[in-house]
Amino acid sequence: MTAPIVIAGAGLAGLRTAEELRRAGYEGELVMLGDEVHAPYDRPPLSKQFVRGETTATPLRPDDFYREKKIDLRLNNAAVAVDTSAGQVRLADGSAVDYEQLVIATGLRPRLLPGAEEFTGVHVLRSHDDAVAIRDGLRGATRALVIGAGFIGCELAASLRAKNVPVVLVEPQTAPLAGVLGAELGELVARLHRAEGVDLRCGIGVGTLLADPAGRVRGALLADGSEVDADLVVSGIGSRPVTDWLVGSGIELAEPAAGGGVFADEAGRTSAPGVWAVGDVAAWRTPTGEHRRIEHWTNAGEQAKLLTCALLGVEAPSIPQVPYFWSDQYDLKLQALGTPRATDDIRILADDGRKFLAYYFREGKLTGVVGAGMTGQVMKMRAKIAAAAPVEELLGATQ
Repeated sequence: MTAPIVIAGAGLAGLRTAEELRRAGYEGELVMLGDEVHAPYDRPPLSKQFVRGETTATPLRPDDFYREKKIDLRLNNAAVAVDTSAGQVRLADGSAVDYEQLVIATGLRPRLLPGAEEFTGVHVLRSHDDAVAIRDGLRGATRALVIGAGFIGCELAASLRAKNVPVVLVEPQTAPLAGVLGAELGELVARLHRAEGVDLRCGIGVGTLLADPAGRVRGALLADGSEVDADLVVSGIGSRPVTDWLVGSGIELAEPAAGGGVFADEAGRTSAPGVWAVGDVAAWRTPTGEHRRIEHWTNAGEQAKLLTCALLGVEAPSIPQVPYFWSDQYDLKLQALGTPRATDDIRILADDGRKFLAYYFREGKLTGVVGAGMTGQVMKMRAKIAAAAPVEELLGATQ
């Protein structure tokens, strides 16, 4: 290759791709572009150990790793446009870099609460700097409002309670994580948070943020007319794929209403020759023919292996296609194996008032297992999920 392989995005997916390229024997020039000043770091601890002040850094690799692997890591200089016919990426500083192959790994960007930028003390959480701002704000906080009871909102609520800060957690859906795991499992998560002292309010949204004369947030007016006092507000209302810089490039993108992202085949190839997509931003084609983005930590590594093999023209390893993700909340690890959906038939196998285990079925076949505090019971079901075991086999013919 005369031009380098360029990886646009210096997060987990971009780093895993670079590592896999070197591991597979690629010795050519390798450029990684990042929009932050920080080298690739681990995001999951940001909502937990980091905001609680238990750690101050979460690097994925030491600085000398990039020198040893000859990875040209260019930070604080994001890709802003791509010319696929010329094989060139334009950067935020006005420069450009040619590529032989381009890997899009730009990840996600948090959705902002309308009008939030006008207030001091209102935060989102995606980046290291976001987490620093929340951690700093936590030091003087007397009452917090977390908007959105998805994974980030639930983890932050748990971390704030660990610091003895009173928390109001507001969620428009009927229960936390209801859109992902279903209302029945959502109620079990709700029970956990209420037991830890969270003032959880579901089925309601935020109408207007309230501020003092200096512009610092002092609370919010909810959609039902009630008022919540808070001097620290964190909005976790979802994220969107970072694809703005690809508009007009000819690379096929998914519609925002369908979840957005970059369309790619089952190995990460996009509609443009020599352009690939990996990680949270990538809507890969599934065996059923649909395109789906999977926003899980483990998925980034699995996709990077498949993409690297296809890019270099080597045989791909056999990777079990059983997605896995987890969320640490209080003393429990909430784990999900497979592709559970809120619309699946859900059977709760165990529930002791705090820990629980549930199977998910679609058209009578096992699609996922979700558990809290039941690691062994969840992980042993990987083969059953991969085999789409029938409900009768798992629950008995009389169920």
